[in-house]
Amino acid sequence: MPNLEETYDVVVVGAGHAGCEAALACARLGLETIMFTVSVDSIALMPCNPNIGGSSKGHLVRELDALGGEMGKNIDKTFIQSKMLNESKGPAVHSLRAQADKQAYTREMRNTLENTDHLTIRQAEVSEIITENGRLTGIKTFSGAVYHCKAAVLATGTYLKARCIYGDVSNPTGPNGLQAANHLTDSLIAHGIEMYRFKTGTPARVDRRSIDFSKMEEQFGDERIVPFSFSTDPESIQKEQVSCWLTYTSEDTHEIIRANLDRSPLFSGAIEGTGPRYCPSIEDKVVKFPDKGRHQVFVEPEGLYTNEMYLGGMSSSLPEDVQFAMYRTVPGLENVKIVRNAYAIEYDCINSRQLKATLEFKKIKGLFSGGQFNGSSGYEEAAVQGFMAGVNAAMKVLKREPYVLDRSQAYIGVLIDDLVTKENHEPYRMMTSRAEYRLLLRQDNADLRLMEIGHEIGLVSDEVYERLLWKVKAIEEETKRLEKSVVGANEKVQKFLNKNGSTLLKSGSTLAELIKRPELDYFMLTEIDEKRPELPRDVAEQVNINIKYEGYIRRQKQQVAQFKKMESRRLDENFDYSTVPSLRREAVQKLNLYKPMNIGQASRISGVSPADISVLLVYLEQKRHMRCEN
Repeated sequence: MPNLEETYDVVVVGAGHAGCEAALACARLGLETIMFTVSVDSIALMPCNPNIGGSSKGHLVRELDALGGEMGKNIDKTFIQSKMLNESKGPAVHSLRAQADKQAYTREMRNTLENTDHLTIRQAEVSEIITENGRLTGIKTFSGAVYHCKAAVLATGTYLKARCIYGDVSNPTGPNGLQAANHLTDSLIAHGIEMYRFKTGTPARVDRRSIDFSKMEEQFGDERIVPFSFSTDPESIQKEQVSCWLTYTSEDTHEIIRANLDRSPLFSGAIEGTGPRYCPSIEDKVVKFPDKGRHQVFVEPEGLYTNEMYLGGMSSSLPEDVQFAMYRTVPGLENVKIVRNAYAIEYDCINSRQLKATLEFKKIKGLFSGGQFNGSSGYEEAAVQGFMAGVNAAMKVLKREPYVLDRSQAYIGVLIDDLVTKENHEPYRMMTSRAEYRLLLRQDNADLRLMEIGHEIGLVSDEVYERLLWKVKAIEEETKRLEKSVVGANEKVQKFLNKNGSTLLKSGSTLAELIKRPELDYFMLTEIDEKRPELPRDVAEQVNINIKYEGYIRRQKQQVAQFKKMESRRLDENFDYSTVPSLRREAVQKLNLYKPMNIGQASRISGVSPADISVLLVYLEQKRHMRCEN
């Protein structure tokens, strides 16, 4: 009997946060796209905490939205609590975080996918990739069906040869007991792709009715909700929010954990994979921070129509009986009933250094990769990689130039550059400290930085782009007005300054100069700014930041200009670095392995020193002179 055969432009393997963004990008660009998942019910699943955003991750979601992605729009429709983090600090580290209704988030994303033209959803396990002369030509499913395609995106998340572990219990399943994908790894290895074994984990889910909230601190959402998506009307999402709760582990908790470490698969060697350093299990915390008397536990709802609560900060792989005893030593959880046990999950992923900056495999043309399969962690990191892999797969099919964001343009650029140029021996997590130009790469200006690119790709509508152009003009005009508007040392102004603890004027001052004072800002000056126009909040916010931090922003732009010089020095991806005299052996090996796109990327490769870059620059300059003379 012949097997089923079909042909598509693009195949997407996986329907998690990376797969959803990849599939939507390709389909919205008019390409016939098919997305495979081991379970249609697990589309955009949140197997860990059902929240989007947080420190630095909020930046990624807003950048994704500015480029034309879906995650920001989806969380705006399904959040149950929203909070802007780090507001007491500077704008560079402000980050939006929203708690989602887990089921609603999945349902809404699935609805979007199912009603997108050119997109087909298929429940099947992909078992093989098919190549010809180093180029992808299709994939095969476990049933034997063949799907021919011009490009494919692998976004398998934590499903490849997955197993869930707690104590002595080891289940060969994906997250939440879903079917694992057990066959694709062998095909990838056969094609010369290097694989890693990584681990992550999740805490127990407990019954809300068994919690004593009187012993916990209530955590409220923001009074004024800020949307994730630049296309969401802020007024449309102002609604009543649910509370989250904060409690702490106790010394009794830590004693139980220490007494049972020999039963923990994390310490017994039963878990082989490397876990995320920045999201450790509770047993990891107790061992690594023995002097710390308590650790935070965030008790957060899984949704509006369930009593399941998530215990953030207490992920574990300890045995079931230990989990029951451990959780019941936490204030407010003395009588808690566990709905789902905490567990660790191991899975196969790739060494991401095998990828180009476009997220295409160096060895296999037309095969792209995104998400936790690339060795990262987090829904947000996954989504932005899936989007960029999908966009570049589409560009490949459409015979257009690929899109690569550099480190000065976006957190997305930092994330992908780190993955493809640095040795990552643990799941990679985005952090603000990784971004050198974070004062420029704020979450509030993601649209100003990236929406033009999204429009150029074809994923941001003309209407949304026109709104951006108006915003840019409004910011420029209001900034110029403030720089020219002078107020005198009159009674009204002096009274205002005195009231706000600001030095009185001896002569006239522009409004822009007053805004630069630490104790004042654009919004406070309303009462002495008689000609102020009525502007949207997002415009006013940009005006305030641009004026207040003008000196710092100017200095960082100068740093970016130097960075751009290095990035503009292109390198031939087929160049043999062993032909460069005086280049150290380690540098030759690393440069030939990574095949960097430019001098900037070469300088960030582990094992390539500044001296090596100097040698390379001298050699390239000599070659250029020789070509000119000939």
